[in-house]
Amino acid sequence: MSTRVLAFMAHPDDVEFTCAGTLVRLQNEAGCQIAIATATSGDCGSAQHRPDEIARIRHAEAVAAAGVIGAEYYCAGCSDVFILYDEPTIRRFVELIRKARPDIVITQPPTDYMVDHEMCGKLVRTATFIAGGPNLLTRDIDPAPPTERVPHLYYVDPTEYIDPIDGRPVIPDLVVDITSVMPTKEKMLACHASQREWLRKHHGMDEYIENMKRRGAARGELIGKPYAEGFRIHRGHPYPQNDIIAELLKIGKQGN
Repeated sequence: MSTRVLAFMAHPDDVEFTCAGTLVRLQNEAGCQIAIATATSGDCGSAQHRPDEIARIRHAEAVAAAGVIGAEYYCAGCSDVFILYDEPTIRRFVELIRKARPDIVITQPPTDYMVDHEMCGKLVRTATFIAGGPNLLTRDIDPAPPTERVPHLYYVDPTEYIDPIDGRPVIPDLVVDITSVMPTKEKMLACHASQREWLRKHHGMDEYIENMKRRGAARGELIGKPYAEGFRIHRGHPYPQNDIIAELLKIGKQGN
């Protein structure tokens, strides 16, 4: 039975910026089944479309990006800036984890440049912890059964590779060489066409793909490769302690 991997982030395109290369390698080299999930459909990600319009556009873009590698796509139905740590949202996140049934979950770090990212990571941590508890009822119309085990949990790098509170660099536990799969990662990110105009207006950035490549190149320097992605492992109880991604990809201490 193949290993199931779920990348669960706040917004459409977060996966493509942070960990899509590793997902492709896990699929190609270890035969993993890949699923991608977002908390929102990106309803605030536009300066010209209404929230409902841009949400439909971005949802379709996220489906298309996942489709590049034949991955499943899920959305938890939150709104941008309102990814809340509350009872209804926790129930939705738990249901999504139960439906995806992952062995490995990749999510956003405890500190990042925006609270949506941080809150998504916190919710994913709670959901992976309790998804196996039969007394946690999600109230879904067609609920999935509780999971059998707590999955491995990984955090992607924060956006600028620093802790935004104190500015200190974040050092990853695992660095994955993604040079060989960068064309696929680029193709996945390019599916999010609506964001080029939004980022240019809101952030003054007109280099959507090139920005992703520069970030990959910065992590690649850690292992002497053109492009890489970094991760930290959640080591707390009751999560598995071994670095299963490194084992699946046969990565040594210096990266691969």
